Amino acid sequence: MTVMKITWKSIIPTCSKGVVEPEAKPKKDVSKQTSFNRLAMLELSYPSSMFSEDLSISLAGSNLHVFTLGELKLITQSFSSSNFLGEGGFGPVHKGFFDDKLRPGLKAQPVAVKLLDLEGLQGHREWLTEVVFLGQLRHPHLVKLIGYCCEEEHRLLVYEYMPRGSLENQLFRRYSVSLPWATRMQIALGAAKGLGYLHDAEKPVIYRDFKASNILLDSDYNAKLSDFGLAKDGPEGDDTHVSTRVMGTHGYAAPEYIMTGHLTAMSDVYSFGVVLLELLTGRRSVDKSRSPREQNLVEWARPMLNDPRKLGRIMDPRLEGQYSETGARKAAALAYQCLSHRPKQRPKMSDVVKTLEPLQDHEDILVGTFVYTVPNQSGSPKEDEDTVSKQCESKEEVKKEKSHYHENHRLHHRHLRHHRSPRMSRTHPENNAAKRNHRNVLSSPLHYKVREA
Repeated sequence: MTVMKITWKSIIPTCSKGVVEPEAKPKKDVSKQTSFNRLAMLELSYPSSMFSEDLSISLAGSNLHVFTLGELKLITQSFSSSNFLGEGGFGPVHKGFFDDKLRPGLKAQPVAVKLLDLEGLQGHREWLTEVVFLGQLRHPHLVKLIGYCCEEEHRLLVYEYMPRGSLENQLFRRYSVSLPWATRMQIALGAAKGLGYLHDAEKPVIYRDFKASNILLDSDYNAKLSDFGLAKDGPEGDDTHVSTRVMGTHGYAAPEYIMTGHLTAMSDVYSFGVVLLELLTGRRSVDKSRSPREQNLVEWARPMLNDPRKLGRIMDPRLEGQYSETGARKAAALAYQCLSHRPKQRPKMSDVVKTLEPLQDHEDILVGTFVYTVPNQSGSPKEDEDTVSKQCESKEEVKKEKSHYHENHRLHHRHLRHHRSPRMSRTHPENNAAKRNHRNVLSSPLHYKVREA
């Protein structure tokens, strides 16, 4: 988990030809200025022809590969639609595959290639930001950047391939199997560790765009943060926040950041609280298809998070009760803290990790009747069919017993109604003795003999 220092001295002069820096205003002495305070003065949308060379020199030691556009076209079959994985604000993403002959030292592996959409929401600045941050940072819960391509106007990024896609797809995709409770808590813990690493780094980083679509999952559902295009260096020296224009995603951004533009690590904690709430409820942070009072997830659910009697109302119904009640209460209390309107009352991400780690023990999960059939190699789930057939047989026996019971119960009441005198009142308990005497008379042999006579 080492942090590699990258200086921008070789990049800035090349990119800033013709740009005159304004005179610095007198301000308090800070030993280190963040890279983005300096980059904000520069126009990096159209860097010079020497930019790619200077960038590769600056990233020396980061183990990032510099790919050619031809190489990336080759591994993606010219960005074929059959390899298309999805598209975000940055641009389309395609799957590719490196064989061990492409580059010395580069192992054979599947990769994800992200191509900057020149007419999209993000541009060269965001691409550069992602290269720099992921070139510096290495952690098991951050997506690994393998390399990049910078040819003429083309900007591409090459990442490790994440087979499960994004948390957004796994959690909200229709007609998909619901994520189990244990998996949801595993994802929450992994994402919290990634965010905590950024906040506790030697030079802290504010992620600024923490949301379900930026959390990628590997084959074992380990969460990794991706898309660092909006990341910012945290405040330094005596500064308490970073002032910046408001960017991010509606429904995830902290209210104080939206109101003032003041960015702190607590802004990320709020966003984490929103994602944790999505994991609990199975609902999107903003859903216009719901009734007006339920469209904003935080406004609707937060008042019920600290009330155990109401918590069941907001839990994801697709869990079908298969979750730890103790774990759900603790996760809900944590989400409540993260979503506090007062930033200072929110926990640090290191404390969030400590709270989530014990929740991985899910021994008190309720056991229901759900059965998942796993086919064998021949494709015929024989053993499971036997299990299911036995369960069906037992269910049929229960149904027969219930049917037999209800039939006897019905005949019994019919018999009583047949022999009950219509003149006797059902609402007066004092006539019970009279009722019993009347039944005895009706059922006696003497009564029938008298009638026959």
